[in-house]
Amino acid sequence: MTAAKRIRIGDLLVSNQMITDDQLQHALREQKLTGRKLGNTLVDLGYVEENALLNLLSDQLKIPFVELQQYRFDRDLIQRMPETTARRYRVILLRDDPDGLLLGMADPTDIFCLDELQRQLKKNIKPAVVRESELLDILDIAYSRASEIASLAEELDEELESNAVDLTEFVTDATDSDAPVVKLLQKIFEEAINAKASDIHIEPDETVLRIRNRIDGVLLEQVMNEKRIAPALVVRLKLMAGLDISEKRMPQDGRFNLRVKGRNIDVRMSTMPVQFGESVVMRLLDHTDGVLALGKVGMPKEQVERFRRAITRPHGLVLVTGPTGSGKTTTLYGALSELNKPEKKIITVEDPVEYRLPRISQVQLHERIGLTFGSVLRATLRQDPDILLVGEIRDAESAEIALRAAMTGHLVLSTLHTNDAMTSALRLIDMGVDPYLVASSLKAIVAQRLLRRICSSCVQPHEPDANERQLLAALARDRDLTGVQFKRGAGCPHCHNTGYRGRIGVFEMLDVNQAMAEALRDNDINGFTRAAQKSPHFRPLSHAALDYAIEGTSTLEEVMKVSAQVEDEVLAIDA
Repeated sequence: MTAAKRIRIGDLLVSNQMITDDQLQHALREQKLTGRKLGNTLVDLGYVEENALLNLLSDQLKIPFVELQQYRFDRDLIQRMPETTARRYRVILLRDDPDGLLLGMADPTDIFCLDELQRQLKKNIKPAVVRESELLDILDIAYSRASEIASLAEELDEELESNAVDLTEFVTDATDSDAPVVKLLQKIFEEAINAKASDIHIEPDETVLRIRNRIDGVLLEQVMNEKRIAPALVVRLKLMAGLDISEKRMPQDGRFNLRVKGRNIDVRMSTMPVQFGESVVMRLLDHTDGVLALGKVGMPKEQVERFRRAITRPHGLVLVTGPTGSGKTTTLYGALSELNKPEKKIITVEDPVEYRLPRISQVQLHERIGLTFGSVLRATLRQDPDILLVGEIRDAESAEIALRAAMTGHLVLSTLHTNDAMTSALRLIDMGVDPYLVASSLKAIVAQRLLRRICSSCVQPHEPDANERQLLAALARDRDLTGVQFKRGAGCPHCHNTGYRGRIGVFEMLDVNQAMAEALRDNDINGFTRAAQKSPHFRPLSHAALDYAIEGTSTLEEVMKVSAQVEDEVLAIDA
C-alpha cells in the first residue's frame, strides 16, 4: 500500500494561506455541531473552493486527483467491493493495475480506512482523491438494482407458485418488510430515484413483464420473464394508493407518499386494463428540496425579469405553455413562491395538487362529485382572491371564467397545452372565447421545453448530417457559425449509453403589446403573428435551443425536436 501521511487539513490550509485561523476555528466549531468532515465543512461555509482543497491534497500526498465525470469506470470492478463498504468509507475502485488497485477516496487522509480496505481486498492499494458528490453519483449507477430486482422477481414468482392461496390474501397479508413483493417494490422505487426517473411504467406483456423508467424524457426498459408477478405488484400498489383491488376492468387513479433513501416522494398512480392484465404508470414528484425559486428554473436572467414584471401586475392573464412534462408546473410554482406574501390572497385550482404550499388555498378537483373547473372557478371569485392559479385551461368554459377574472381585477396564472407562445393566444380564440376578452386580458405568454444535456463523461465532436445542416440553414441565417464545433454524447455507463444526462430548460416569452391586442380583437391571425415577430424582446424557442447546441450544452438532434414541435403547432393553427 502506498504510504499515506497523517495530514491535518485545517493546519495545511492555514499554512498555505488559503484560510485564516479564525475561519478554521469557526469551521471546527461548526464541525462539532454537524459531525461532518472538516474539509466538507470548510467548503460548505465557502471558506475554500472544493477544487482548490482537492488539488492541495493531491500535491501534498503525491497522489492523483481523478475527475470522475470524465472517467470511464468499470461496473464489475466497482462491485468487487460491497456497496455498504463503498458508501461507508466514501471510496470507489477505479482500476486494477499489476502493482495494485487504484482507489478513489473522498478523504485520502483517512489512514484507518486504507488499513481496513487493504485487509479486506488483500491487494496493494494506491489512493487517489475524488470529489465526494461525483463519487456518490457513480456509486448510485454502479450499484444499480437491476440484478437485485430480477432476483427478487424470481423469488416472488417461486413463492406465488408454492403458495396455493388467493393472490389478494397473499399480497394484503404481506405486512412484513421482508415479504418478496414489498422488497421488490422497494428496489424498483430505489432504482428509479437513483436514476432520477420521472415515471415508472409496469407493463404486463404476453410472456414477460416490462418495467420501464422515464429518465430525461426517454424510457429505459428492464424485461422480466416472471410475468406471473405482475398481478401481485398491481394489487400491492393499489393498496398503497387506496384503490379498489377488486376492480380490474376500469382505469383508476390514486396517489401515495413514500420515503426513499431519505427523500420524500409523492407518487401519482394510474392503472389501466390492457390486453394481458393491468398497466400501471407512476409519476414521481420529489418534494425533498421543495419548490424551485423562480431564478433557478433555468430562464435566462433577462426573461426572469420580464416574467417577474408580468406576474406582479395587479390583474391580467399570464400563460405558461408547452407539452406534458415540459416543466410548466415548476415554473408556475416558482412564480407562486415569490408572490406568496401575507398581504396577498392566493387560490389555486388544480387536478391534482402537486406541491403543497403554506398560506395558499389549494383546491383539488373532483369531477365525480361535480367539483369541476367551472364550478370551482366561480366559487373562488367569491373568496376575494388577489391571485388565482388555474392548473390548466382545458375548454371554453374554464378559459372564459379565467379571462373574465383577469379582466375584473385579478392576476390569473395558468397553463395551456400548446407548443409555442404565438399560437397560444390563437388557441384560446379557437376554443370559442370572445377575441375581445382575450385581447383585453392576456398580458404575457411563456413557452418552454426541456432539452437533454450532453453527458459530460462521453462528450465528443459531432459533424452535422444533411438534415442538421438544413436546420442550421433555416435557423442561423444571420449568424456566423465559422469555427463552431458541435458536440454529442457517445454513450457510457454514466448516461445509460444514451449520450445524455440531465435536462435544461429552454424558453420563449411574448409580452402582449398594443399591436398584438388589436390584432386579437379583430381576430386577425396573420396580423397577430407579424406583430409578435416584430416584438423587440421576442426570440423563438428554436433559436434559444440552438444557442445551447452552439455552446455545446445540448445537441442539434434536440434542437430538431423543438423545431419540429413548433412547426407542427403552427401548421395545426393554420389549418
